[in-house]
Amino acid sequence: MSSLEWVAAALGLVNIWLVVRRSIWNYPFGIAMVVLYGFVFFEARLYSDALLQIFFLIVQFYGWWNWAHARADAGAVEVRLLTARARIAWLGGAAAATLGWGWLMHRYTDAAFPWWDAGVAMLSVAAQILMSRRYVENWLLWIAVDAIAIGLYAARGLTLTALLYAVFLGMAIGGLLGWRRALRR
Repeated sequence: MSSLEWVAAALGLVNIWLVVRRSIWNYPFGIAMVVLYGFVFFEARLYSDALLQIFFLIVQFYGWWNWAHARADAGAVEVRLLTARARIAWLGGAAAATLGWGWLMHRYTDAAFPWWDAGVAMLSVAAQILMSRRYVENWLLWIAVDAIAIGLYAARGLTLTALLYAVFLGMAIGGLLGWRRALRR
């Protein structure tokens, strides 16, 4: 485990803890985390995850802007639900993107676990966009991402990151429950 992985993991914990609490201050921690994880994943030959960090960096800024314009009077960010049709479209799109990206990584790179890595990457893209737009369903995708990522990162020797994703899994479950409660209010 590198010191870079330790710092990225610590930033990740703070970032997700603040997201669960619907605090806009998650974004500075998220920006720093994705920059560091870009290097960590590249060194581990998890190229889909390394490229994903570039996407996350862009979406972090978009999310920060969006959340800044979506606060309730109490200061917390308001959340919402997708329609049934939108849920199906997001799932279908994520599945198609996973298959396409996995095939590209398998065919044209020496990526370790290209299909699993593509699943983590493409589900993460969908989850991050949904989170930036404040949809409760983002947490369902993060739960799936975290469950897959634990095994993937452990298999690549990123033990600390695998443990971090186990913590993220618990936090995602808490985020889902908390955001659902906030929606009912």
